[in-house]
Amino acid sequence: MASSASPSSAASDSIVIDARNLTLALGRPPARTEILRGIDLTVRTGESVALLGPSGSGKSSLMALLSGMERPTGGSAKVAGLEFETLNENQLAIARRRRIGIILQAFHLLPTMTALENVAVPLELAGERDAFGRAEAELTAVGLGHRLRHYPAQLSGGEQQRVAIARAIAPRPALLFADEPTGNLDGATGHAIMDLLFARHAETGATLFVITHDPTLAARCGRVIELADGRIVKDSAAA
Repeated sequence: MASSASPSSAASDSIVIDARNLTLALGRPPARTEILRGIDLTVRTGESVALLGPSGSGKSSLMALLSGMERPTGGSAKVAGLEFETLNENQLAIARRRRIGIILQAFHLLPTMTALENVAVPLELAGERDAFGRAEAELTAVGLGHRLRHYPAQLSGGEQQRVAIARAIAPRPALLFADEPTGNLDGATGHAIMDLLFARHAETGATLFVITHDPTLAARCGRVIELADGRIVKDSAAA
């Protein structure tokens, strides 16, 4: 008879981010700049978390470390089952493809590819057998089933962000980062995009980590973490 997982093992499996004493600094003394100053953070699978703070507080830098896009100066991070410090850049990029989705303020769509191709090509690179079928289904889910063969220049800003959301979610990542995802959109369009993002989070079960300076947007998340001067100064999970 197969043995059941121990309580400690089950608890470990439910943690998607486990960061310990993360630091990030640029330059050398005496011109060294401390950007992150010892971040300890645990996030469980399925949570919706807002990282709130003013410009320059280190929000985007922390996302870059937690998504494996940058290396910390010190500390450790285990994210979506990956121990980042044990992987080289190529291994990290490959492992990240299916486990981590990223949505940025700038949409970063390839201008020479259609909406369908922008979503399907990364899936093909990740080895998805039916990349175009999955891409079409995901674009339909975000309301763009009628715009599959339009190029980014033929889409509005809101539609381009919907393509970016479809591209990030299509591989079914365990963790979805959204860095100021409505920053380039007007208020009404931005609100609609966030409705969509939270809906897709609920439908797919991915952990959602939203970086923002907007308290109203942050309040929509189940947990709010406030960052100031490179440190966590408040965490609603600890309240």
